[in-house]
Order: sequence, then structure tokens, then C-alpha cells
Amino acid sequence: MSALRSVMALLLVALTASVAAEESEWRFENWDGPSFPVSMFAPDDAGPESKIVIVMHGASRDAKRYFSDWKALGEEFGLIVVVPEFSKRQFRGSDRYNLGHVFEPDTNSQRDEKLWTFAAIEPLFDEVVARVSGKQSSYALYGHSAGSQFVHRYLYYMPNARVSRYIAANAGWYTLPVMDFRYPYGMKKSGLGDAELPGIFAKSLIILLGREDTDPEAKSLRHTPEAERQGPNRLARGLTMYRVAKARAEELGVAFNWQLFLIKDADHDNAKMAPAAAAIAAQ
Repeated sequence: MSALRSVMALLLVALTASVAAEESEWRFENWDGPSFPVSMFAPDDAGPESKIVIVMHGASRDAKRYFSDWKALGEEFGLIVVVPEFSKRQFRGSDRYNLGHVFEPDTNSQRDEKLWTFAAIEPLFDEVVARVSGKQSSYALYGHSAGSQFVHRYLYYMPNARVSRYIAANAGWYTLPVMDFRYPYGMKKSGLGDAELPGIFAKSLIILLGREDTDPEAKSLRHTPEAERQGPNRLARGLTMYRVAKARAEELGVAFNWQLFLIKDADHDNAKMAPAAAAIAAQ
């Protein structure tokens, strides 16, 4: 019996080590803003070239649910999945999360770039590469709902980010790439202008929309006049974003590398959008 117990103890240690190698949690501190929790999953066959996807949660800030949604997809598609948590306490309101805290909410003055919420993502990627002893030089950035807002504005404000694909799913409203409307609904007073648009349109942005995300009274859907101008629901607003951007690129005569995908039978649910996003991130 003692021999059997020894074998069982060794198996338990081995299984525990396997789980620890696949999933890990830590607080990320290597930037000038507040530290925050990170959850990471690496598939069994992960190697130094395995693709990394950083997943941005929605306005509910429920990073654990997003991590749960993405773990099986990481295994299926061979992705290292990284889910940071930007809590409501440390990153209060949409200004400090969805909008990347580029501007002070009260004064609208532009902040030091090192303190933008956007500024956390590149050093987080570096830390992930170090933790997995990787050789990755780029990553996919996915966001759903408020996380989708983060992603497309991150594209605008972080032109040198090492993102291979930006995947923006089911945003509630957008910063349109036009000067007609004041930021955050357009680029007027954003600190950006037409000179940045060729670089913005050249990036690989996938606008991912649920075909059934059409409730005009959905919880947390913004109803300001500027948001309503983009459409009555999230699907319509995403279509507006793509249409306006494509027309603007054509007007400027520059390359347009954005893509639009509609997901059948999907409403405003990250779990229904994530499989398509994982397949794109794995390409």
C-alpha cells in the first residue's frame, strides 16, 4: 500500500505541474500605470513560435469569464491566450479603459503617453514572451464590446505596436476615422489627423459583428446623439464604421486592409464570437 501511495503521490505532483505549466496568473507591474492581474493559458504543444493573442474583456470587466471562454480555443488553435484584467476600481469608467486614458476626463488635456492604458499592452507582450521563453515578434489583439472599443482606438494611437491582427468584436460605438465629429466619436480634437490615416488603414483590422446583435435597447448600449448617428444597434454601428472607413480610404487613394466578418447566430456574446476570432488569430 505504501508503494501505491508513493506512485499516486508522484502522479499527483506530475498532474499539478502539468496544470501549472498550462495556466498561470500573476500581477503585471512592468509599466508606469497601476499593476493588474493577468491570466495566461498555453496549450500542451506550445513552443517558442506559438502565436500569442491578448484578449480584452468587456465593460463588465469579467476577465475570468473571458479566460474561460478562450482556454479551449487556445488548445484547439495552438494559441497562447493572455487575458489582462482592467478593474473598475483601478481603471474607472470608459475614459480609463475603452478610450485608453489618452485624455484627462475632466480637462480633456492629453496625458503623458507612458500613462495611457494603451501603454500597458506592449510591455505585457514582452513579459509574456519572456515567461514562455518565446521568440514571438508579434501578437494578435482581440477585444469584445468595450474591449473592441479599446482595440480599434489602440490601433489609432499606438502606430508602432507589434500587432499582427486587430480583431474588434461587437463594439457599442466607434471613433470614426473622419474629422467631421469631435473625439471620441470622430478624430476632431483627437490629436490625430489625416496624416495618420494611411498608416491606420494599412493595418489588418478585422471588424467582427454578430448578425443578431441588433437590440436597440441592449443593456449598456450608448444612446448619445453622436452614438445614435452611427446606427440604432451594435450591428448597424459596426457596419457604419466599416463603410465610413472604406470610403475615407478610397477618398484618400490609400490601401485599405480592414476586413468585415458577420458571425451567423451570434448576438452580444463573447463566447459566440471568440471561435471566429481564434481562427483569425491563428492564421
